[in-house]
Amino acid sequence: MKPNALKADRPLVDLCEARVGSKLRVRDLKTHPAVCQRLREMGFCEFAEIHKVADNGALICQVCGSRVALSRSLGKQIIVEPVAAAKA
Repeated sequence: MKPNALKADRPLVDLCEARVGSKLRVRDLKTHPAVCQRLREMGFCEFAEIHKVADNGALICQVCGSRVALSRSLGKQIIVEPVAAAKA
């Protein structure tokens, strides 16, 4: 699917505000270019699908088959949208 074909009617929130257990799509990274590059290397690319696993002291997400822990301050700079569940 092309990025332009994605619906824009879903609410955009930062990763900290997203519900635990939800599937999400990364829409934007709002931080310094070097940090954005590192996040992309870890799999947090624009339009990548991730799963928010936990939100205790740190945010834990499953991305590219691995679990990654992020600080809350970094999570506030990752803008995501919920992924609609496929209809059966």
